[in-house]
Amino acid sequence: MKQLTLLLLALSLAAQLHAAKRPNIIVMMADDMGWSDIGCYGGEIQTPNLNGLAANGVRFTQFYNTGRCCPTRACLMTGTYPHQAGIGHMMGPKGDLPGYRGDLGKDVRTIAEVVKTAGYSTYMAGKWHVTPHVRPDTPKYNWPRQRGFDRFYGTIHGAGSFYDPNSLTRENTLISPLNDLEYQPETYYYTHAIADHASRYIREHKGKDNPFFIYVAFTAPHWPMHAMEKDVKKYDGVYDKGWDAIRQARYERQTKMGLINKDWAMTPRDSRSAPWENAQDKEWDIRNMEVYAAMVDALDQGVGGIIQSLKETGQFDDTLLLFLADNGGCAEGMGRGNGTSYRDKKDPESIKPMDKDELQLDMIPVRTRDGRVVRQGKEVMAGGPDTYIGYGLSWANTSNTPFREYKHYVHEGGISSPLIAHWPKGIDTTRHGKLEHQPGHLIDIMATCVDLSGAKYPTKDVVPMQGVSLAPAFNGNGIGREAPIFWEHEGNRAMRDGKWKLVAKGANSPWELYDIEADRTELNDLAEKDPARLAKMAQTWEDWAVAAKAKPWPWGQPQKPKGKKK
Repeated sequence: MKQLTLLLLALSLAAQLHAAKRPNIIVMMADDMGWSDIGCYGGEIQTPNLNGLAANGVRFTQFYNTGRCCPTRACLMTGTYPHQAGIGHMMGPKGDLPGYRGDLGKDVRTIAEVVKTAGYSTYMAGKWHVTPHVRPDTPKYNWPRQRGFDRFYGTIHGAGSFYDPNSLTRENTLISPLNDLEYQPETYYYTHAIADHASRYIREHKGKDNPFFIYVAFTAPHWPMHAMEKDVKKYDGVYDKGWDAIRQARYERQTKMGLINKDWAMTPRDSRSAPWENAQDKEWDIRNMEVYAAMVDALDQGVGGIIQSLKETGQFDDTLLLFLADNGGCAEGMGRGNGTSYRDKKDPESIKPMDKDELQLDMIPVRTRDGRVVRQGKEVMAGGPDTYIGYGLSWANTSNTPFREYKHYVHEGGISSPLIAHWPKGIDTTRHGKLEHQPGHLIDIMATCVDLSGAKYPTKDVVPMQGVSLAPAFNGNGIGREAPIFWEHEGNRAMRDGKWKLVAKGANSPWELYDIEADRTELNDLAEKDPARLAKMAQTWEDWAVAAKAKPWPWGQPQKPKGKKK
């Protein structure tokens, strides 16, 4: 009996040790948020919860996304490059090209599907955006519940109103904010709803020995600029000095923090952006940025609620929290024309209040739930449910400080993402507040989850994992990456191999070559000085593009690699 008791005790201790090595994992992602927006990456936006995670965790300075929302989501969820997952562009097919089916492939697995095999419960709240099938009468084989998640609350589509989200879904059923009996806040706001459901999953999770994986896919601060007025008021006067001054202040904070090398010059203001003193619509542009900041602020509040739920349930120390963004700041001109509204495009007689059971399936709603016309244009101040406006190129240029380009593109401004890793029992206190400079990519998140969960990644009839585990880097060790990192989106293409980056803007543009250690802001093109290196890297990219199904592509035919630009 004594021997049996000792054996059971030993087994119990072994089980506890094993459990301690298998953390809960929460991946939180912002949507269309630039590298410099949050406080711990140089921004002036109030993000105390994210700043706290950074101060007691590790910040990666060279973490990358794919430059666009749905390719990023496919890449993050599967640990493969987006073309390998069938989503090289947006939703829906581009011809019969296998890399551009626009629907998540059957030959890839999601993180949820993989970690379930190791006993993890799996939950998701937020934006899915990896299938074109978003309406009630369409197939659901690629909805979250069918791709490994035990519970889901969020949107299947990629964008919409924050007050009345497009394709809002609970589990497998499309709903409206008004007919959802399980969630009835005083004022519905999607960012809060996403965070509230993530917190609910934490509180309702059964069994501390059974770890969980939660994917929290915020839609903030993607257009439209929608925010609660109490949050917008926090930023009254903050942006009155304009984008040039805000951008310079962020750059100075970033160099002081050590996020960027002081020898890297900040990129010039985009030539399409007027100097602030010459801006034509200052009051309107200030309001847009105030609302944008309030959206990021609300996201941070949601992160705070998730942290509180973990602490209240005694799970904070055993949880790895990762925070990142899906692409750089968005320069798209959504709703920035003059005097446009959907009243001009729809029969005014159809503008009437919506029934509580009526589903919202329009990315840009025709009307609010109470029947107001949704308006766009420079005579409309952003923020409320009857507006639909983006913050535009000049503020996106600020969001991406100090880098070039934006969402869509694969220069540093389009693909650079914050990555905060926080895990009290897994990250040594000597690493708290430290910066990690090893390059990482979305393909590495799957590998990290497999590593820490003890799951076995399938080897039959699936695309192999493309990344490496980032877990060693949490404590200052090398991650052992051997292969370069690659990008392709809309003909924009790039490759990172050690300190060298090859990049081109557009399918027919010539390659550029940069030494990222000396020049991460990509201001000194070495293509003409080192044509042999450029040609070798270009061929490596071409070989990858064919193997990864990025080519053949539906864009223009690229030029052959040349050292000199035409």
